[in-house]
Amino acid sequence: MRNKGAVIMLTVIITLLCIYYLSFTFVSRSINQDAISFATNEAGVVDLSKKQAYLDSIWNLPVHNLFGIEYTYKEIKDTELNLGLDLQGGMHVTLEISPVDIIKGLSGGSEDADFNQAINDAVAKQRDSQDRFGDLFYESYREATSKPLADIFSTAANRGRISRGDSDDDVMAIINQEIEDAIDRSFIILRTRIDQFGTSQPNIQRLPGTGRIQIEIPGADNPERVRKLLQGVAKLEFWELAEISEYNSSMVAINDMLVKERQAADALKATEENGDEEASIESLGEALSNDTETDTTANELDAALDSRDSLEENQSQLDSLANAQLSPLFALTKAGGALIYDVRDTAEIGKVLRRKDVKSLLPRTIKPLWEVKPNVNEQTGEELLQLFFVRVGRGGNAQLTGEVITDARQDLDEYARPAISMQMNALGTRVWRKMTAEAARRSPQGRIAIVLDNLVYSAPSVSGEIPNGSSQISGNFTTEEAKDLANILKAGSLPAPTRIVEEAIVGPTLGAIARNQGIISILAGLAVVVLFMVAYYAKGGFVANIALVFNIFFILGILAQLNASLTLPGIAGIVLTIGMSIDANVLIFERIREEMRNGVKLREAITLGYKKAFSSIVDANLTTLLTAFILYVLGQGPIKGFAITLIIGIFCSFFSAVYITRVVVEWMTRKGDKENVSFKTPLSAGLLSNLGIDFMGKRRMAYLFSGIVIAVGMSITAIQKLNLGVDFKGGRSYIVNFQNPVEATNLDLALSDAFEKTGTEVKNFGGNNIVKVTTSYLIDDESDVADEKVKNALIDGIETFTGKKYVYSDSELDDEHFIISGSSKVGPTIADDIEKASYQAGIFAILIIFLYILIRFRKWQFSTGAIIALVHDTAFVISAFAIAGLFGIKYEIDQVFVAAILTIIGYSINDTVVVFDRIREFLNLGTNTDRQKVFNDAINGTLNRTLITSVTTLIVILILFIFGGEALRGFSFALLIGVMIGTYSSVFIASPAVVDLDKRKIE
Repeated sequence: MRNKGAVIMLTVIITLLCIYYLSFTFVSRSINQDAISFATNEAGVVDLSKKQAYLDSIWNLPVHNLFGIEYTYKEIKDTELNLGLDLQGGMHVTLEISPVDIIKGLSGGSEDADFNQAINDAVAKQRDSQDRFGDLFYESYREATSKPLADIFSTAANRGRISRGDSDDDVMAIINQEIEDAIDRSFIILRTRIDQFGTSQPNIQRLPGTGRIQIEIPGADNPERVRKLLQGVAKLEFWELAEISEYNSSMVAINDMLVKERQAADALKATEENGDEEASIESLGEALSNDTETDTTANELDAALDSRDSLEENQSQLDSLANAQLSPLFALTKAGGALIYDVRDTAEIGKVLRRKDVKSLLPRTIKPLWEVKPNVNEQTGEELLQLFFVRVGRGGNAQLTGEVITDARQDLDEYARPAISMQMNALGTRVWRKMTAEAARRSPQGRIAIVLDNLVYSAPSVSGEIPNGSSQISGNFTTEEAKDLANILKAGSLPAPTRIVEEAIVGPTLGAIARNQGIISILAGLAVVVLFMVAYYAKGGFVANIALVFNIFFILGILAQLNASLTLPGIAGIVLTIGMSIDANVLIFERIREEMRNGVKLREAITLGYKKAFSSIVDANLTTLLTAFILYVLGQGPIKGFAITLIIGIFCSFFSAVYITRVVVEWMTRKGDKENVSFKTPLSAGLLSNLGIDFMGKRRMAYLFSGIVIAVGMSITAIQKLNLGVDFKGGRSYIVNFQNPVEATNLDLALSDAFEKTGTEVKNFGGNNIVKVTTSYLIDDESDVADEKVKNALIDGIETFTGKKYVYSDSELDDEHFIISGSSKVGPTIADDIEKASYQAGIFAILIIFLYILIRFRKWQFSTGAIIALVHDTAFVISAFAIAGLFGIKYEIDQVFVAAILTIIGYSINDTVVVFDRIREFLNLGTNTDRQKVFNDAINGTLNRTLITSVTTLIVILILFIFGGEALRGFSFALLIGVMIGTYSSVFIASPAVVDLDKRKIE
């Protein structure tokens, strides 16, 4: 084997990188366990707020040392292998920015009847359209009237941008740009808010091509807080910065007080170590008696002495304060007059500034505000955050707020550097003139802070009065930063309210159950495959198992390196990879065994086996990879997690199965000793070899069997319809847990009345004490009020039917109570988009595979036969779901089902390509002119590999079906049917279709 050294070196490098990145995951788990222990009371109940407070307290502190480099808890969380919401609990939200309010705001709240009718018509059209809302509005406006748009939008606020003579195209360009800018503004504001949420690794991203923003907050246990955080109105304010002289003496006094506290704590600690507690109290009193302003602290510390735990807790706090003391003289010298601190100290400094005794030392005319994001010191790498003090006006309100801004845009200053141009309305101009004049009078370089949600985004200098409300903000901005700040300033000019169109809440208990089920599925699937490979391929099986372990290890390590999340569908992808990754080794080992049966020596057989199997392995992996990429591009939410895991798994399994195993096999046979490695056992020797089954002769029976099953299934589907989940029809669903079994059918009848006889379904979910309730009640109302009304109707209906009471925390669950451990909401617009994306994914997958097979095999009959088999497999699986429904086995058709269908397409074409590859090989030999015999020989020649791969994959999927939990039950069922039918179709549908499409004999 050439390049053996490169393979070994690459394996070592990837292994070390995986160990490095996964080490952070183990450290994070250890710290999380410490937090749980800290927050667990004597009754064994975990106080989640106390646990979060513990993690917040160490967020910016070094907690891990690796190769002499210290890592903070924040850095560890940023590097660890994340768990998805479905495995740890949390909240997933999709927000939609309302273009209606943006257009109305741009029109100045026009009362024109045609304009408002066009808005309403566009809203109705959007439910069934993928077009931009602006285009739908213009289409509706043209249907309602022939008046030019400029008549509506040429308002005083738009002076200089839209005039009466502008064309409709010009006006629409501005409208569409405003909608896009409003989405950008909302994204920036929400990103900043989410970043302040705490240690729970929030994730926020724009969904391309839509006006939607997707947010995931793992561990969020207070949905109301999250909704308020996400939907609260942005608060943009302008404050005048206070001079250093106004607070310098106060900072010195605060620092002196903290030093005295530290001295008192040191005295207390010293006497404690000597075992004289009374002397320690005396020393503490003496240390604190010198300053009357520390009475409050003295009393608190005296009270802390009542218990050892409180004493230790107070000592810990003072130790933290010692490391983060407010040292204004040092800060002023270091930063040229600015109070700048290490980010790791800001949490403790914030606690100090919120203390009542500290607040009493600060002037009432100022208040502290933190900078929005840290600056990195290029020399030391420290993240530094500035603390500002602003002047508080009468009533504690800002002198100027964002509503007065009419326009803001990224511009260039006189030196061609990025800057921001800002324009205000008449009211804002008057206040701004007075405010800037006062700032310039107080200091030659007076500064005004631009504050959003109580965080300072910028603090530009003012050199003189600005009389006309038109200002330019310059500074050390990048073009991107200037654009972001312009968007922030515009946040107050046009309303861009957000609404939650999709929401999912997973309780920690539900997440823990899913996590445990996933781990069991992986371990059980791995164990079965390992045993089977050793039993069938002897020492060759050991080699394949080594590759399999490397494969799983690489998948987890690469997920950690990419900072991706491991979701429940992602675990399903790993389990599926376990079954499918063995396919490459089966292909190679079967080729080796075939060469050895033909009398070829071991070492040469190994070389030929790897060489001849290579093209089949590449084709099989590429076709599966194509479907995985389609899943990633068109899928949403959990489907992306599944696609990412599958993509990584395909690359890892190819490398480990083809290259790592070859290095190991050649090492084992380096002396040419046949006993060093073998590829058969008494169980497998001669099994499924030299078969002469006439598959082509039985193709009409296969056509008839498939036709009957699909016809029956599709007929049932047409009559009863498929059991669509909320992903495709919209609505709300809830997971409800009881202590004891509950009858789902009777509960369904009771809740039907509670939901005013709208579409409602209640079924058991993974156990007879857990039910899943799905309802279309108030489906068209996506407001928070409607969410609360539906939830209250659910609670009232269950309480009336069962006599049990609803409790929020599952720690209180008993026979008298029930909990809602998870919920989800999908608006009708989202459901429509998901449905269309699913159709697109299927069509794209079939088209791309058709083109690939056509290019690879250069005959349209092969590509057409492959597509016929794929359509057959898809129709068969859907029919199986419909037929299963007749027997009371109902699985939802949702996004995960779509992932299963595309996975089946990838698996089926994988199997078909292997058969086609052998057919092509036999055709190229030209030893036989009977096309049917050539096809039969090729299928018989690959049957061993086909059945072994299918059996191992089926066993793994069966384990996933049994242990994977209710959330993956429908997914696993689809795969079970799909793998069996995919194997069947590659033999009885795809290959016979090629023969029937081209009945010529070889010349």
